[in-house]
Amino acid sequence: MDDAKIFIVGAEGQLGKALQLQYPNSQKADINELDITNRESVLTFDWSGIEVILNAAAYTNVDNAETQEGRLAAWGVNATAVGYLTEVASKYNIILVHISTDYVFDGKKNPHTETEDFSPLSVYGSSKAAGDLLVAQLKKYYILRTCWVIGEGKNFVRTLLSLGEKGISPSVVSDQIGRLTFTTELVRAIVHLVNTQALFGTYNISNNGEPVSWAEITRTIFEEAGFYNLTVTDSTTANYYAGKEGIAPRPLQSTLDLSKIEATGFEPHDWKYDLHNYIQKEQMI
Repeated sequence: MDDAKIFIVGAEGQLGKALQLQYPNSQKADINELDITNRESVLTFDWSGIEVILNAAAYTNVDNAETQEGRLAAWGVNATAVGYLTEVASKYNIILVHISTDYVFDGKKNPHTETEDFSPLSVYGSSKAAGDLLVAQLKKYYILRTCWVIGEGKNFVRTLLSLGEKGISPSVVSDQIGRLTFTTELVRAIVHLVNTQALFGTYNISNNGEPVSWAEITRTIFEEAGFYNLTVTDSTTANYYAGKEGIAPRPLQSTLDLSKIEATGFEPHDWKYDLHNYIQKEQMI
C-alpha cells in the first residue's frame, strides 16, 4: 500500500515512531491541526485519500488514571476520541487499526484469547475496553491486543539498564506473568494484517517465547547487559506497592494466546531474541 494513504494517530509515541520508520511517507498531524479529543476537529479534518488510520494514540499512565484529572484524560483519549475516529472511518470507508491492551482483562485466565469477556480492574483498563467496543462496531477494523510494550521511549528495559549501570540490585515483581512486546513486532503484525488483507477483527499480538515474570525478565536483561554482579530480589505485587497511594490494580496474568494471528501466517519472534537485539542497540548509543 502507498504510504501516503496511511494516517498515523499518535505518531510521536513509542509505537507511532516505529510506524513512521515503516511508513516514512505516511501522513500525520500535530494537535493544532487535529485534536482527536475534539469531535469537530476530527470530523472536519481532511481525510481525503486516506485508506488506513493507524491509531497509536493512548493515555497509558495507569496509576494517574485513577485520579480525577487522569480519569477524564484516560476516557477522553482511550474512549471518546476513539468514537470520533470510528465515525470518520465509517463515513469514509477507511480501515481503522487500533491498539488494545491486556488490561481489559482481570488477569485470571491463562492465556487470554480474543473472545474472552472484558473484566478490567482499573480506570485505564475500562477506558481501553470502551474504545475496543466502539471500534468493533465497524465493518473494516483490526484491533491488536498487546501487552508489556517496549520501544523508543521510557520503558521497563531502559529503566533496568539504567539501574544496572548505577550498580543497583533491584526488587522486582515476580507474580505478574507475560511476554514483552517490542514495537517492531507490533509494526510487523500491522503490516502483515493489512498487506495480506487478513479477516477483519481482533488479534492478540506479543512476542512469542516462554511467559515469565518481570523479575525473570530483569535477570535476562542483566545477563544480556553483562551486569553479572547484580542480583534481583523477587517481590509480590502486593508487597511491592504496599504503603503507596494511588496505585491501580494490575492483572497478574498477561499472557496472550497468539494462535489466531499465527493462523494467518504471522510468526512472532521470541521475546529473548528481540530483547538481545534491543540491548545491543542501546549499549551502542
